[in-house]
Amino acid sequence: MRRPLAAAFLSALAVRSVASAESARDAPRMSAAAGQGTPDHGAPASYPAPARASGPCQGFGPQTPRDIANAYGRNTAGFAVAPPPEDLNLCNIHTHTNAEHMGPRFSNYAGGGDHGGFKCAGSTRLSPSELSRQPRDGTIFQAVGTGDTIEVHGVYTSCDVSPGPGLGACLSDACKTPTLRVGSQVFLAVNDPNALDFCDFIWFGTTREGRYQPRALPTGTGAPVVFRGSTTGTGYTQQVCPPLQVTWSVRPRYARLDIATLDAWAAAGNIFEENHSHGVRQLVTAPELLAPIE
Repeated sequence: MRRPLAAAFLSALAVRSVASAESARDAPRMSAAAGQGTPDHGAPASYPAPARASGPCQGFGPQTPRDIANAYGRNTAGFAVAPPPEDLNLCNIHTHTNAEHMGPRFSNYAGGGDHGGFKCAGSTRLSPSELSRQPRDGTIFQAVGTGDTIEVHGVYTSCDVSPGPGLGACLSDACKTPTLRVGSQVFLAVNDPNALDFCDFIWFGTTREGRYQPRALPTGTGAPVVFRGSTTGTGYTQQVCPPLQVTWSVRPRYARLDIATLDAWAAAGNIFEENHSHGVRQLVTAPELLAPIE
């Protein structure tokens, strides 16, 4: 399933994506005017942009991202933990360059701002071969290179919707306040055909018991840390908070990912219209904005 699998997607996934694109194209999209620096991964455009406060946001539920090794938090605004992924519909997959969350094996600080976040512990110990890049047909997944850390988000919704672009694909006119869950896996992008294949974890028309699901989920990266939080996005800070409530499942260890397979996903024209990696929301540290991890 290694190299032949990724190559096969270049034609097959493109055909499937075209067939599904008409319905996905009608899904609500995020708007930069709504206050997000990364417009398709914040709150929907129908939600009012929150006012900027001088201190931490007031009146909002728990926020994300966080240090998953620190269970402390004082935000007890309650909402029910979302069902497991298999009981929801996968609605979106996207990536962020550098980890938004901080974890035991991805805690190397990459700086502030939209391109900050955290890097994997092994990112400084790669060989010249691992740092080279051999894109297929000249197509590369933009805004990420070999040696970079990425955090992949698989978004699940209680709405009866199909996978598509942006968080807008996770809502509908009939389902405007969905129950949301995000599964997060951090990867170190390398040039290595023996590393994991991103195409193993994408959506490729897979349904199980009538629900949209990824082909598979990563294994060997630890039991997910589950907590209540919010959506993320570069336009949000500790002073500007998104309104949507999200159950997060963040795996505590990173895995090596063959960057050629990420390029293959972009070259295939995936249903999520993802051709680049996004920026990060800076770490939320104010205890009043963090839910206790149970």
